[in-house]
Amino acid sequence: MSAVAPFPVPWRLPRASDSPVRVAVTHVTDPLCPWAYSYEPVLRTLEARYGDQLVFRTVLIGLVSTVAQSRARGSSPEGRALTALRFRRYGMPVTPHVRERVIASEPACLLVKAAARQGEQLADALLRALRLAWYTTDLLLDTDEALAGVCASVAGLDIGAALAERDGAVVRAAYEADRLEARSPHPVAVALRRTADSDGAVRHTAPTLILTADDGRMAVVPGFQPFEAADVALMNLEPRLRRLPPPALETLLADHPAGLTSAEIARVLADTTAPVDRAGAEQELTRLVARGRARRLAVGDDALWSAA
Repeated sequence: MSAVAPFPVPWRLPRASDSPVRVAVTHVTDPLCPWAYSYEPVLRTLEARYGDQLVFRTVLIGLVSTVAQSRARGSSPEGRALTALRFRRYGMPVTPHVRERVIASEPACLLVKAAARQGEQLADALLRALRLAWYTTDLLLDTDEALAGVCASVAGLDIGAALAERDGAVVRAAYEADRLEARSPHPVAVALRRTADSDGAVRHTAPTLILTADDGRMAVVPGFQPFEAADVALMNLEPRLRRLPPPALETLLADHPAGLTSAEIARVLADTTAPVDRAGAEQELTRLVARGRARRLAVGDDALWSAA
């Protein structure tokens, strides 16, 4: 089985905005969803543009409860690997492993909810680690052995407690509450046909962002969307938000102790009217590595870049 990159906690630090405005962001997602994984560059850019003005909360869909359910939907190890290859165009690291069998996402979701009992930052780091492990390793992420290995990459996470509590009543109740919330789609998502019913209940697709201002007004960015869709929705919902300029490259790396992928860095650095320049970003990153000011950790067909 393949190794998982180490994750310091917190794995990312919010930019200070000097603004009292806050918008609550409910992020509806699943650790094994390719669309959600491909959305990471957009999330990093939203965090960079609005910093601590956005207060995130994660809701887990639970896309597949059991292996039998996955097989019944026609999933196969070959099909999962080919799907991963198709998502390579969005830029996140991908190694198209053909696993021994298909897996279910519920055990990983439950583990994230168990980690949250130890702290939201630990759960956030574990979710990130699970995403990368699903697309860049051959781990069977519904087995205790594989999940324990991913947990071991998250600094400060009590592996035994997380695994022990994963199937307990408290964690199960929290997970079922997430599933119910995800399966109560906002009318905007329904009207735009950005919902799914893969398990018989109409639900939000991953990723979906539900934005709530402090006076209760809401906006929805349903399903996989470009950064600009969320950017415009935020500013229309709350014009008092302070939109921050793109950070300097070394500042961006310093704000993400666990590292960022090439696609994430390139998307964050591209301002409103500038095209995303991944090649240019990688050249600058390579120069920083050569000068001893950055590190490059190979992950899949790409890397995690971090400050030296």
